Formats: sequence, structure tokens, C-alpha cells
Amino acid sequence: MPKTPPPKDRFDDLPSDVGRIGAHRAENPRMRGGVVLLWSLIATIVLVAAGIFGTMLATGRIALAPTPTASPSALPTAEARLDTSYKVTILNATPERGLASAMSDTLVAAGWSADDVTAGDAGSEDFATTTVYFSSPADEGAARGLASAIGGADVELSDAYAGLWGADVPQLALVIGLDRAGSAEPDPAETDAAGANG
Repeated sequence: MPKTPPPKDRFDDLPSDVGRIGAHRAENPRMRGGVVLLWSLIATIVLVAAGIFGTMLATGRIALAPTPTASPSALPTAEARLDTSYKVTILNATPERGLASAMSDTLVAAGWSADDVTAGDAGSEDFATTTVYFSSPADEGAARGLASAIGGADVELSDAYAGLWGADVPQLALVIGLDRAGSAEPDPAETDAAGANG
């Protein structure tokens, strides 16, 4: 059976000057893989930095505005009083020999009993500044009096030397520093011993 062409209709005769007819979608532009990776990396860095900053801000490690600090006020100091009822431990914290015994003589001359003053060497020889230590705030005046009796020294509240004379005994500790080195007369016993050994 012979094939006959289909009948012609209005779609067969299209004018030649007509543009495209129907739905035509443009192709999706393809982004390069490197650009996508770069933007992903930048976004990750920004998010991590924001998280760290937010955490530090929330925990108080950083502050957007500085917090006002109170200005330090001078603490009241007790008035110096010479109180020879205190027992005194003298420790020489310098390499120079004879400073502790010379300081003991100074205190005895100031009114302390020789039985209430003990002198010896400290565990170090590089202590910078002569300091009087007291273990109770009530002892500050006596500590300042002792510092005045030796011609001046720092005064510090500390439990480091508490109880050297026993509990409940009023006591002070005087640590001789390098600022007093060269100020003592040589101890005759030490000088004789050095001469015998030399």
C-alpha cells in the first residue's frame, strides 16, 4: 500500500522571518570547581572566627568596652612604736659574714635583751632589701619601730617566720638584705679564723 503524505495544515506554512517559537531555556552556566571551593573556604574561616570571638566575648576573656578599675587607695599604716618586749630573729640573707651579729648588737643597744634576740644565716644570700616581717596586723607598729631602730627597713605582713619563738609569743623577724652589705664591722672571730686558714 502506498504511503500518502499527511494533509497540510497551518503549522506547515511558517513565515521565514519569524524567530524561535516555543519554550527555550538557556543552559545553566557552569561554575568552576575552584571558585566553589574558594568561597566555601572563605565562608568556613569567617564562621570559625565569629564563633571564637563570640565564645571569648561570652566568657569574659575579651570586653568590647574597658571596665573601670578602682584606683588603689593607700592602706592605713600603724604608727611606729619601739617595743622591746618582742623577741627578734635576725637572718643574714647576704654573702657577707658578720651582719647578723652586728645587727644583734644594734638591737641590744636599742634596748632589747640579748636573750630576746637571736642571729643566724638565712637560706639564701641574694635577698635584695632588708625587711622586718610581722605575722599579725596588731604587730605592725612594733615592726615599724624595729625598722626605725636599725635605721630604716621595709615592713611586710607575712606568716613565713611565725612561730620561731613558739606560739603566742610576740615576735618579729628581721631579714638582712644586700642593701646592708658592706655596713658591718668584721667579726673578730671570723677574721682570726680566716687568717689562720690563709
